[in-house]
Formats: sequence, structure tokens, C-alpha cells
Amino acid sequence: MRKLGLIGGLSWYSTELYYARINKQVLRRTNGTCNAPMLIESLNFCDIGRASSEEEWAHVAKVLTTSARRLEQAGATALLIGANSMHKVFDEVAASISIPVIHIADTVGEKMKADGVSSAALLGTVNVMAENWYRQRLVKHGVSLLPAEIDDVKDLDRIIYDELMQGIVKRNSERVLKTIITEIDQEGIKAVVLGCTELSMVVDTKANVLPIYDSTEIHADAGVDWILGDTI
Repeated sequence: MRKLGLIGGLSWYSTELYYARINKQVLRRTNGTCNAPMLIESLNFCDIGRASSEEEWAHVAKVLTTSARRLEQAGATALLIGANSMHKVFDEVAASISIPVIHIADTVGEKMKADGVSSAALLGTVNVMAENWYRQRLVKHGVSLLPAEIDDVKDLDRIIYDELMQGIVKRNSERVLKTIITEIDQEGIKAVVLGCTELSMVVDTKANVLPIYDSTEIHADAGVDWILGDTI
């Protein structure tokens, strides 16, 4: 098996989800005999979590590229960045090392294309929902995206940063997400992408009116494919 590197700590709750998912899937696919060989660098979210200016994003890129180099030097053969929003600096990170960095949006887009899904709504933080760098990755795989609603963007950003990233799950926030997804269904959209690694904490991915593509699970599963040699 190949050793996988994970840049985590963005927040640690999603890092826990990645670790558990990857190990459970490796265990399942090896008939209960193996654990996942992994290296995890858990960063301090406080240093980079709310970047907005160009200067702050340049700092994020520096922190993540330094982390990626450490993981490569420690023996990782491929990397995951355990946060959708941090993929804004994906190109800088990928260019700084010689091992593959698996892009979270590409793994989601590939799965949706394989499933024949042609339209979706993207839910996540403001930079994921409203900026082109993430959306274009999904569109490249043939997925048409519903334009972001400004009120939904504000609600989601608040829920993600003020609640989920602090480990807080509120019933009212679960209702907000359910309402948003119901309204998306009424627009005739065929699926929902959870473009935030914490959103599965308030969205039941198995019991909704629309198919839910959980980026955390899909990205983690791509890491499992790498570990087990199913990805070149």
C-alpha cells in the first residue's frame, strides 16, 4: 500500500472525518485486515482560516506549501488537502512538490460525471460558492451549476464558521439546510454538492429529496484508491 499525506486541521472535525472514512474504507476493501498508512499534518486553523485579502491568501499558500513539502519529505506519495476552501491555493501547493495532490472538486466532478448527473447546486463557504476557481472545476466535468443565492451564502458561511468548525450542531441549522435543499429541488436541479468538509455534520446525506454528493467522503475515497494502488 502507498502512504498518503493529509493536510488537516481546517477544522480538526473534518480531519477526524477524513481519518475515520479512509481507515474504514481500507479496512472494508482489505477484508478487515489492514489500516491506512497515512501522514497527517494538523495546521492551526486560527492562522489561516478566515483569509479574504490577497495578502492573507498569499500567507495561506505559503503555509500549505510548507506543509506539503514536509509531508513529501516524510514519505507521503500523494496528498489530500482536507478543506474545500483551501483548494483556492491548490495550484501553488501542487507546483511546490513532486508528488500528486488530489483536487477535491475533481474527485466530486468525476463521480458526478460517472453517475450521469448534469446539474447541481454547490453549497459551501462564500469563496467556494461565489468564486469561479472551484465552480470551474465541476463545470469541466460537464456539471451545470445553479447560481449562488446571496442569502444562502450568508447563512451557510455563518453556520460553517460560527458553528460547525467549533463542533456545534444546531437543530435550527439542520432545518436551514433542509429548506435550502428543498428549494433547490423545486428549481429542477438534479443534485447537491456539499462543498464544505463539515456540512455532513448537519445534512443527512442518505435521506434527502435530492442525491447529495459529500465532498469529504468522495475525496477521502479517492485517497483510499491511491493507497490501494487503484489510481496511477
